[in-house]
Amino acid sequence: MPGGEVSVRWEVANDESFRRVIQEGAETARPELAHSIHVEVDGLEPGREYFYRFKAGSEISPIGRTKTAPAAGASISEMTFAFASCQQYEHGYFTAYRRMAEEDLDFVVHLGDYIYEYGTLEDVAPNGNVRAHNSPRVRTLEDFRDRYALYRSDEDLRAAHAAFPWILTWDDHEAENNYADEFPENGPKSDAFVQRRTDAYQAYYEHMPLRRSSMPQGPNATIYRRLSYGGLAEFNVLDTRQYRDNQADGDGKKPPTPETRDSDRTLLGEEQERWLLDGLASSGGRWNVLAQQVFFARSDKPGTFGVPLRDMDAWDGYDGSRDRIVDFMARRSVENPVVLTGNVHANWANEILADFDDPDSPAIATEFVGTSITSIGDGADVQPDTAKTLADNSYIKFFNDRRGYVRCRLTPDSWQTDYRVLPYVSEPGAPVITRASFVVENGDPRLRMAGEEPEATDTRVSPEVETSRI
Repeated sequence: MPGGEVSVRWEVANDESFRRVIQEGAETARPELAHSIHVEVDGLEPGREYFYRFKAGSEISPIGRTKTAPAAGASISEMTFAFASCQQYEHGYFTAYRRMAEEDLDFVVHLGDYIYEYGTLEDVAPNGNVRAHNSPRVRTLEDFRDRYALYRSDEDLRAAHAAFPWILTWDDHEAENNYADEFPENGPKSDAFVQRRTDAYQAYYEHMPLRRSSMPQGPNATIYRRLSYGGLAEFNVLDTRQYRDNQADGDGKKPPTPETRDSDRTLLGEEQERWLLDGLASSGGRWNVLAQQVFFARSDKPGTFGVPLRDMDAWDGYDGSRDRIVDFMARRSVENPVVLTGNVHANWANEILADFDDPDSPAIATEFVGTSITSIGDGADVQPDTAKTLADNSYIKFFNDRRGYVRCRLTPDSWQTDYRVLPYVSEPGAPVITRASFVVENGDPRLRMAGEEPEATDTRVSPEVETSRI
């Protein structure tokens, strides 16, 4: 692009042919924001489909389809959305987005790792990389802009953006793996990392469909927010990176320690945590959703001498923070809390217990963890330690290691989650299947497989065969 400003016209229409344009206007695309514009159109009708496009000079953009949310508090019989995360460009093709675009969805939720910061061949999938990043490791604003341009050039990803409105939040790879507030992955706080975070946040805002309220101010950006879908659901979109305390015990998978149990440590920061609890207390939604990044349930991995290992980057490294939220949900009887999670490149279905130290304690909430779009390559149905992980964590009801996305259908009476997986991402054009479906009934956070009677007690998906990762 040239260095100057560019006038961009926009149109919103009732029909895809744009015979009935209902609103239009112009914005100035400035080089300071990578010639991006963020148009917020008022006065649209709730709960209906619209089409939009842009014009700059003699160029006309492809047409996008969107859908407005229903009116606040409206009675909604059902809604369907998909959620996804973790799309390492080098590790595979974004076919999952093509299959997602073929679905009938109301919107898409993206839970982070929209780009990866690594240079070419720094991060190699177990089955090998099938594409290449376009630069060394990204460090500057121009680097980040180029990396987003590469990812957004993918036709399958573009198809999913054009088909639905998106709700987004970031995780770590939009800046640097496993960073915590102003702490980089390795080493202490530094001015260099603060500048890198500043550049990362700006490039993210420039390339994502975000409101102007999320425009960064230096190294800070307010991305946590609350969105309602009529009276059916309320979405609390969280930021688990920008405000967290540094990971306990130097990060990694470690046994629990007094530091992980320290009630003063926080994953969300005091202000965001208070905002979340206040919103849960006052919500009028039938389903109360936490759209966030890292594994929420406890997850014990086999360690030496029978001592379990836990992920210090996830909520397991911030027990006090998790306990405050779970205790609040239980004490205030929050209606139907559901946690949506990305980050870990695998599908999981978990029940959130009142006390993870007591496997007989009641379930307070439900967690659906989605696999990656491509990260770590083709995958397999199970890993060698799958059976032991399920046996050691009774509240984990399902695991699958294929790539794909998660589809959710909500009604006032039930929530159904379908784990949509692809057999491979190392080549384009893979089909998609539903690997498993789980149902949560209104008022009962326990998981059951779709088709089972509600009183069923054994809801686990047991792998028929153990296979190693491809």
